[in-house]
Amino acid sequence: MTTDALVAPLGTIAIPARSEMRSMTGVSLGTMHRAGVMLVGSANIDLVVRTRRFPLPGETLQGSEFRTFAGGKGANQAAAIGRLGGRAQLVAKVGVDAFGDQVIASLTACGVGTSFVLRDPIEATGVALITVDEHGQNTIVVAPGTNSLLTASEVRAACSAAEFSVLLAQLEIPLECVLEANHQAGERTFILNPAPARVVPPELLSRVDYLTPNETEAEILTGILPTDTQSCLAAAMILLDKGVQNVLFTLGAQGSFLANAEGGRHFPSIEVDPVDTTGAGDAFNGAFAHLLASGEPVDWCIHLANIAGALSTTKPGAQASMPTLAEVLDRAAR
Repeated sequence: MTTDALVAPLGTIAIPARSEMRSMTGVSLGTMHRAGVMLVGSANIDLVVRTRRFPLPGETLQGSEFRTFAGGKGANQAAAIGRLGGRAQLVAKVGVDAFGDQVIASLTACGVGTSFVLRDPIEATGVALITVDEHGQNTIVVAPGTNSLLTASEVRAACSAAEFSVLLAQLEIPLECVLEANHQAGERTFILNPAPARVVPPELLSRVDYLTPNETEAEILTGILPTDTQSCLAAAMILLDKGVQNVLFTLGAQGSFLANAEGGRHFPSIEVDPVDTTGAGDAFNGAFAHLLASGEPVDWCIHLANIAGALSTTKPGAQASMPTLAEVLDRAAR
């Protein structure tokens, strides 16, 4: 996919050039308000090993470094919002163990509200086993632990007690919790990050304001891998026909692609030297939700979310790598 303007057959919306993006008034450190985002999702501890390359089946490799980081898609996206100065509340479940303590400490340090992070006295906190190669790419295996014990009634109670304008959910928790989160969003904006990749029920898709799959997730949902304008539009049309209001594909280093009833357009990202891509999609989703809740134009939200996602790859870990608003705006101004 190129970074030139892409005009879709279903519309005639051109993409602002980079120079025009830089001149948009947009968000600033002085004008951003702390609109509320409610997140319903997972909270893990990431066990990360760095190695030169990924092992083959049955092969043992010598790793170069081992570290632990707070992770989980729900917690990562909440941390991304907190690091940007936003107001985020997370509904999640961790264990009464050292990993659970670490999750809550990391969220608190990022400025995330943890009143709705529940603790199970029996099950262990979820963990993700992550291998990162010399190019910053990763493979991940998740043991959900307490994430699998979150219930719809707990989601209902938390959402009923909180104030928010955007609700962001993922698929690392029981589907009944995601469906309940969607119901609790009501007339407020509901964003679904369909990760990890799985089939999403039609009744849920039909009530999504913004669906944010990456390439792999898009292929599972539609049977089409979005690699260029034509395939992005073809995949998006399948999801739009199922009732999704806006489809926002995240395409890694290529940026993102937005499609809706008005048309489709590509938003290029920035060039960085990646160290660890873990959490890049979470950085994008958190930033997008926060900026959208703050009333920013959608184009600007996507542009800054692209930058947030790219910057997060320049540091190791997930929550530890989330950029601040000052860092994002500084890069946007270049």
